[in-house]
Amino acid sequence: MKVYFFSTCLGGIAYSDTCVNAIKLLQKEGVEVVFKKDQTCCGQPSYNSGYYDESRKVALYNINLFEGDYPIIVPSGSCAGMMKHDYLELFEGHKDYKRAEDFCERIFELSEFLDKKLGVRYEDKGMPIKITWHSNCHALRVAKSIESSKSLLRSLKNVELIELEREEECCGFGGTFSVKEPEISQAMVNEKIADIHSKNIDYLIAGDAGCLLNISGAMEKMGSKVKTEHLYDFLAKRVGISEGDLR
Repeated sequence: MKVYFFSTCLGGIAYSDTCVNAIKLLQKEGVEVVFKKDQTCCGQPSYNSGYYDESRKVALYNINLFEGDYPIIVPSGSCAGMMKHDYLELFEGHKDYKRAEDFCERIFELSEFLDKKLGVRYEDKGMPIKITWHSNCHALRVAKSIESSKSLLRSLKNVELIELEREEECCGFGGTFSVKEPEISQAMVNEKIADIHSKNIDYLIAGDAGCLLNISGAMEKMGSKVKTEHLYDFLAKRVGISEGDLR
């Protein structure tokens, strides 16, 4: 099987190692990964800010770049939701709607692809550990990939997943929202962290870089002892294809 890999903006800027681990997880299952070096943003920041014409240009660039029939794998429920569902709304009534529709059908969030398309179940090589999980809003409500992410985590025999009481509440990042409404954003992430701290866990795991940057940054300022890890870094370490221990 051959797939395209869409690394996302934050993947390229701040989470390049996570992208490498995500690709390794695909290669572990015998999948050939094609990485387009000229890839760019999915267009979500401009789309959420109401710049629809500009967002359409970005979307068309992606549609042209990832031509063919290969599945397009995205290590982010936020970007996957934009490319799989929001592109349809963006192109509604537009002459390129059919091209957008065909493109959207090829988009898979990575955990969804591993869980539902490849049916992977991992051999856990790590020590016993307790974790909790943060659900990104777009992954939960648009891409709807959260259950696949949790399914992969639950397949790890030495990992105990402890659910948050208010898992479905936003962390306050929301892309441009955190810039436009910093006080509200701070209050929201404080509530999220209070929920995390109420659990006796070692790690917070999340599948989206934006949320992880927001929560981990706020926790670091608080001096929190809870560690944070991106889902695909965590999985890669647990199955032994990435260096580093989880203690």
